[in-house]
Amino acid sequence: MNYEDEFQMKEQKYRSSTLTNGLGRSGQRALLYATGMDEEDMKKPFVAVIGSFSEMVPGHTHLRELADYVKQGVIEAGGVPRLSETIAICDGLCQGHEGMRYPLPSRDLIADSVEMVAEAHHFDAMVLLAGCDKIIPGMLMAAARLDIPTVIVTGGPMLPGNVSGNPLFCSCELREYPGRVEAGTCSVEEIKRVEKITLPTAGSCAHLGTANSMCMLTEALGMSLPGSGTASAVSNKRKRIAKASGRAVLQLLKDGITPRKILTRETFLNGIVAAMATGSSTNLVLHLMAIAHEAGVELRLEDFDKISREVPFICNLLPSGKYPIVSLDDNGGVLGVLKTVKYALNTESLTVSGRTLEELVDEAEVIYGDVIRTLKHPQKPEGGIAVLRGTLAPDGAVVKQSGVEESMYKFCGRARVFDSMEEADKAISQDTIEKGTVIVVRYEGPKGGPGMREMLSTTALLMGRGMDKDCALVTDGRFSGATHGPCIGHISPEAAAGGPIAFVQDGDMIEIDITERRLELKVSDEELERRKNGWKPLVKPMKTALKKYSALVGSADKGAIVDIKNLM
Repeated sequence: MNYEDEFQMKEQKYRSSTLTNGLGRSGQRALLYATGMDEEDMKKPFVAVIGSFSEMVPGHTHLRELADYVKQGVIEAGGVPRLSETIAICDGLCQGHEGMRYPLPSRDLIADSVEMVAEAHHFDAMVLLAGCDKIIPGMLMAAARLDIPTVIVTGGPMLPGNVSGNPLFCSCELREYPGRVEAGTCSVEEIKRVEKITLPTAGSCAHLGTANSMCMLTEALGMSLPGSGTASAVSNKRKRIAKASGRAVLQLLKDGITPRKILTRETFLNGIVAAMATGSSTNLVLHLMAIAHEAGVELRLEDFDKISREVPFICNLLPSGKYPIVSLDDNGGVLGVLKTVKYALNTESLTVSGRTLEELVDEAEVIYGDVIRTLKHPQKPEGGIAVLRGTLAPDGAVVKQSGVEESMYKFCGRARVFDSMEEADKAISQDTIEKGTVIVVRYEGPKGGPGMREMLSTTALLMGRGMDKDCALVTDGRFSGATHGPCIGHISPEAAAGGPIAFVQDGDMIEIDITERRLELKVSDEELERRKNGWKPLVKPMKTALKKYSALVGSADKGAIVDIKNLM
């Protein structure tokens, strides 16, 4: 008797048949029965619903509810959903202290954790839920790496606060209040009051920071359903998208559409177009390059700068503009923006909706006005991000030019050098930074930080004091999507790798020219060579996870990718 035929629960084409099929899988089936499955479930595809719920992260507190809607959609479409969770770190809670060394390393840990669950349990497809800065890219990296049918469900933006008659108030504005208190232009009582009403709902912070930049990018890449990029976290629209995503992933499985069929080089270039048109966070440079690496696609800094020169900045969104993300949703959303810059897109790209980008864009409705500008009257004629190079950044540096006053596009000043963010913050708080200074914060790169901390506390102190027209900031660290002002990050090579930034001294002249894409250290080659004699990089104390990360992480100009090759 052929006992194997008695235990052919599903077609061999399903990955999960490894768990369900065959006489020798009796123990595995028993474990599945223990989770509440029955024999009919064994015949169906298994879908991993991997969330990142956290009671500590406002952008993730509602994700279990969304996961329930995803599961409903999976069941309706004939699949068996199984929920598990990965970690989530809130960048905002980490700002201004040592905790900020952890969010970027968590991106790769999240990707690894999704890989481990999906591969160990042989899931046939995945729906991944995330809301904030590093969690979304981590899950996109995992989707590209595993290349099984996947839909991303993003958590969506929170509603803006209503502060002192301003119904469009966001946390990016609150970040400048400590500087105002120190400058005497805001009272302690006022900042305490504002803290309690700035963030009124669940969801990612209401402005175009990294979290919402990633939500919008995911839709532009075709990895989430239409509307996912901008629908409010607390809207019924968000719940409908979640349920539809559960259904959609089963259709992708049926049609054999996997992430790498969607995430082509042309699609990544579309993502850059979206980032430039919206004025998204500079962190997208790191994340897009890392996701592309997982998909086997090469992206270069030159791709970002080329598109920046061709695609205008057309969205009037906080922090560089006036409106929160929900206003963009009301005026056309991500597809409305893409329709406006359709000339720059490859519209043949596939999406998880099963339709091409061209079909979705052609159906989009756009309300042109103060939120989405026309091509004839953009916010600025170039895209939101510029890539600079020069003697201070031979391998490149990144600036969110959409958030810089045009009067600061060209700036020359004397360096004031700090080996940590805390040292710079202290100097600003003590009013020891003179006008005409270029603040240099180094040993904050991916390897040297380690973790490439965001300098939001530093930029907020500068902006709160109104110093953004008198001083500039350059660093091998990075900046929050909430940052605006003359702040240049991702300087490569970083100080820990012996880049020129390691040898800057107080008083050196630094020249910034955003228009010409230049960042120059006005020190002779001979003097730089003299300074390198006997140099040893500063090594900061770190715990085990950061030691591993520091040993394996690559340069920011390549996406700060964790790879065993970086040990060689």
